[in-house]
Amino acid sequence: MRTLIIIFIGLALAALTLWLTPASRRTLAVGIFTLVWLAASIANLRIGMSHGYTFAQELPIHIALFGIPALTAWLGWWYTR
Repeated sequence: MRTLIIIFIGLALAALTLWLTPASRRTLAVGIFTLVWLAASIANLRIGMSHGYTFAQELPIHIALFGIPALTAWLGWWYTR
């Protein structure tokens, strides 16, 4: 359930990024969103590993946690440019 909540938060932030940014600045905004979301995903990965999970156990989940919102943001940028 926690994974779905984090993915939903990422999708909501990606949508807000696209919605609140003027069209001329969306490329930069989506790039910054991607970097910030990557940092948040890495922090979440470290938290999971500090609770006893291995990197191999956490990696597939965090690929989805990072990838789904980041891919959605770039696809949204593609369709709104």
